[in-house]
Amino acid sequence: MVYLNSTFYYHDSRNSIPLYFVKGDLTLRKWIQTAKLSFLALLGMALLSGCDKSNFIVLNPKGPVGQQELDLIIISVILCAIIILPVLGIFVYIVIRYRDKPGNKAPYQPEWADSKILEVIWWGIPIIIVAILGVYTAKTTINLTKPPVKDVKPIVVQVTSLDWKWMFTYPDKKIATVNYAEIPAGVPVQFILTSDAPMNSFWVPQLGGQEYTMPGMAMGLWLQADKIGEYFGSGANFTGKGFAHMQFRVKSVTQDDFNQWAAGIKKNSPALTDKGYKQLSKPGLEKELSFSSYPKGLYEDIVNKNGGTYYDHMSHMGDMGSQSSMSSMKMEDKK
Repeated sequence: MVYLNSTFYYHDSRNSIPLYFVKGDLTLRKWIQTAKLSFLALLGMALLSGCDKSNFIVLNPKGPVGQQELDLIIISVILCAIIILPVLGIFVYIVIRYRDKPGNKAPYQPEWADSKILEVIWWGIPIIIVAILGVYTAKTTINLTKPPVKDVKPIVVQVTSLDWKWMFTYPDKKIATVNYAEIPAGVPVQFILTSDAPMNSFWVPQLGGQEYTMPGMAMGLWLQADKIGEYFGSGANFTGKGFAHMQFRVKSVTQDDFNQWAAGIKKNSPALTDKGYKQLSKPGLEKELSFSSYPKGLYEDIVNKNGGTYYDHMSHMGDMGSQSSMSSMKMEDKK
């Protein structure tokens, strides 16, 4: 090794190489080796975590709505990977192939401007992928606005988000619950959502995606549980200091057990009065509660007092909400 003109040179038996080239090459090799090890570590963690997908409830759907949404997620990941992986591969290739090193045989083309073929490729492929993804997304979105199955009579559950609790009213059974809901397995459930507090988002990850609850609005969400079980639910929109505790459970049971449960609530639980609801709607945490009845038109009053009279809610509200919903669904089926 000699020092000449402010540059260290490394000598071997054949030629002299500037030392910064040697150091740069060693640094690049270390970087590539670190990248390989990091990728293998991440891949290993991903594969090992996939052994028990129950830890990732979004990826472990228990109903047709959740399954459709998981299929859309998988398709989206595959289509994105078609773009991302080749781009990353080309990036690594270019860094290695065209880096400044002794004896680099890469062609030097200072006058090169563009390539029509390459432009068609890097514009055409994304356009095709976006079109495919758009078709799948539109198809899935439209399907999710309809009952998951049409040969089973659905039920309606009205949902009201409060600070910081959830109230469920059953217009067919005339009962109400707080922070838990019970539904029959294999039966489509139309959750009709509103809020008597700041805007929130109703989410049962294993049954389907989230839907906003907004004051003055009655939003519809179709869900269905195919299997008997208990599913985690929560608010997915920050609403203040009690947000972290704004969770509920959805229990899926057989139709007979559901009927017995509703009859038991009707027989053994206290009634929810107007005064009781005013107390319940105040900000605060609450345990699970059950009520044998609730004031007539409670849900409709909640929506209307927050501006709901100015919107068309497609007859999804009030004590007759379930019957009106069934009628509208029959008309859609006939069409």
